Amino acid sequence: MIGMGMIFDETYRPFFERSVGRPLYDPTFGVCSVPLTAVATRTGQRAAAYRAKAPADVRDFESFSSADAVEQLVESPVDAVCIATPDDRHFAAARLAIEAGKHVLIEKPSVLKLAELDELQQLAVDHGVLAKVVYHKLLDPDHKKLRTFVADGVLQHVNNGYCSLLEPKSIAGSQFAEWITGRNPGTYVAVHYIKLIDFTFGLQLKRVSCTGQRGIVGPANGPTWDSTQLRLVYAYSDGREAAFDIHTSWVTPDNFPGYVEQEVQFRFDNGVWNGHSRKRGVECTVEGATPFTIKNTINNHYNAALLEPWDERSQRGYGVEVIERFMREAAMVEFGGPLQERAARLASARKLAYNDLAADRQVVAAVEAMEAILARHAAGTPDCVVEVNGPAGGLALQPPGSAEIDVLYQPPV
Repeated sequence: MIGMGMIFDETYRPFFERSVGRPLYDPTFGVCSVPLTAVATRTGQRAAAYRAKAPADVRDFESFSSADAVEQLVESPVDAVCIATPDDRHFAAARLAIEAGKHVLIEKPSVLKLAELDELQQLAVDHGVLAKVVYHKLLDPDHKKLRTFVADGVLQHVNNGYCSLLEPKSIAGSQFAEWITGRNPGTYVAVHYIKLIDFTFGLQLKRVSCTGQRGIVGPANGPTWDSTQLRLVYAYSDGREAAFDIHTSWVTPDNFPGYVEQEVQFRFDNGVWNGHSRKRGVECTVEGATPFTIKNTINNHYNAALLEPWDERSQRGYGVEVIERFMREAAMVEFGGPLQERAARLASARKLAYNDLAADRQVVAAVEAMEAILARHAAGTPDCVVEVNGPAGGLALQPPGSAEIDVLYQPPV
């Protein structure tokens, strides 16, 4: 495990704790245990804190925390590496792990530039390992039903859509305060919806534009963004277009009734899909607790600590499920049949478009374009547009009212 912050605590931790007593099982690969063997963190403090409170059968992991902690971890006898660091540190850690011959699972976004994605893809092929990325919202029951309706032709030909995700100030002001300078909530969470759109509708990305607001998390003229409004335009093969607006913020008041506010609307030729994470859930009031230590609205689908009817404590949800799925894919590659058939099993696992890096190109393209547009905005040139796969190249940025073209990525996306 590389990184032990909030994402580790909410999703990886419950997976590892559950898998100790209940190893993975499949008729194809048999019983496969997935112990937490080693962790790499910047200071070692979070690893020590977790070791102190972890179940006894999970504490026996090695902790690396020096300047070369990641290098030490990937040289240790681990089989798979999970990366949950700040997004601008994903690439370096993933490259080291893949070069060491480890299967890799990276939290979204996988990387911030297409050139980095190209390098990781090729390294994964060269070293014969899986390279995957976590988009846990694809496993949300609502989003799976949306994709089912689209795949079955119940909802036909998406025309446009709107997605919104608002997070409390505590996210930007405390949990991520160490690395938030120069970052934006679009890269952090809009990628979930970019992937949902890309994976569900299968369209070709055509144009990217973005704007945003500053002044709360950082200076009003600086590179750190409070909120962003991203617009993506996709093209159909017949020339029609579909436009999607994705609004994200991490400066919502901390006393907001939900942990996050998540909303989507997609409009089709023959229908409309509306989804809202809070309104589908539970409202609860506890004197002296809500809405601070306990929120008024609770999303039990993503992640919930539960007391089962048979009096067993568990933690469930699609945030944990997506990690288990990766481990099953890795187990299938390594133990799902004769060694001489491993290459075929590896190729099969790489075809899974929901999480393979090879299927992440349009998401990373949107992220790279968005970050370039915001950087120009912070430097005094707002309203730039990035054209995708146009005459100038794969990603070409053009400032408003100018003939200048900045080619961010030359090959086709």
